[in-house]
Amino acid sequence: MTSFKTLDDLTDLSGKRVLVRVDLNVPVKDGKVTDTTRIERVAPTIMELSGKGARVILLAHFGRPKGQAVPSMSLDPIAGIVESVLDHRVHFAADCIGDKAEKAVGAMVNGDILLLENTRFHSGEEKNDPDFAKALAENGDIFVNDAFSAAHRAHASTEGLAHLLPAYAGRTMQAELVALEKGLGNPARPVVAIVGGAKVSTKIDLLQNLVKKVDALVIGGGMANTFLAARGIDVGKSLCEHDLSDTAKAIEAEALAAGCTIVLPVDGVVAREFKAGADNETVAVSAIPADAMMLDVGPESIKDINAWITKADTLVWNGPLGAFEIPPFDAATVSAAQHAARRTGEGLLVSVAGGGDTVSALNHADVADDFTYVSTAGGAFLEWMEGKPLPGVDVLKR
Repeated sequence: MTSFKTLDDLTDLSGKRVLVRVDLNVPVKDGKVTDTTRIERVAPTIMELSGKGARVILLAHFGRPKGQAVPSMSLDPIAGIVESVLDHRVHFAADCIGDKAEKAVGAMVNGDILLLENTRFHSGEEKNDPDFAKALAENGDIFVNDAFSAAHRAHASTEGLAHLLPAYAGRTMQAELVALEKGLGNPARPVVAIVGGAKVSTKIDLLQNLVKKVDALVIGGGMANTFLAARGIDVGKSLCEHDLSDTAKAIEAEALAAGCTIVLPVDGVVAREFKAGADNETVAVSAIPADAMMLDVGPESIKDINAWITKADTLVWNGPLGAFEIPPFDAATVSAAQHAARRTGEGLLVSVAGGGDTVSALNHADVADDFTYVSTAGGAFLEWMEGKPLPGVDVLKR
């Protein structure tokens, strides 16, 4: 992507102190890291810089310590996990500014990797305080941002630093920006978006932005019930935000004006209880029993959704089509995901997906590696889909 400087624009890195903003906010359970995906994503940038003789200084946050040094949110234990993923020694400094950081940086030799303590231990981080940004910048010659997932925050280590040092996008950030440009920035048409999940209320901005940008919008999950109810359909005990009927109608009107087709389920899999293997039946959406809830879209709807995926040149996906965590209510999500993966593999579709549940759903369907790009950046991916500016990205533009 030409509007951003990348590592390709950096020459002679030997001995340079490179501050690299990464996302190490990994899930931890009982003191163990349960998913190292975010570390694996930033490994290429770190190792490329180290291999070129740079002194690589990692900046990251962990949890929400709110400007206090909270021992349980220290990055010290994470350093060992980063070390094993990179297969390279990772040093640690017990602060990200001041004497401890300066001393650790001063001891580095070319190719060394140093992780500084949680940036959010200082209140200046989230306030994007200029003095804190300056204190961070004192330890670096160059700034590389490889944390797209934190790019929707205007914090000192994501935005402030880029005004003080020559700023570049790391490899993960670069890949993400290229993928997003293909997804909604300048996509091959027709563009189809799949939006699922439980509630319309959390995705109003998203839906309003998408209807202006895509050719068809497939709505699934609990959100679909709210749209069906707004059309006068009785959805029984299904998850539904009845108070958002007017919002759903307004979004449908905006879609009509923009020439975007809204695709809603025509049938659904319903059950009286929400548990694995619950007794269930498939019914038309107009025939949902009063005491039942729709937990997945039905086979006719799956055919419809897959037909739209077949028509598409570009697919943008956020949120599952049903309660995929509990079989058999995963059928629609799995079918559509596998169909999109096949089309992508055949070179017929650019598929970009993101958001927490989406990544889990695609992993469940065993196709996360088969999409063109799967973003692990929950909030930043959603805000990009909503058409909002991302401060950590905008500051990197040439």
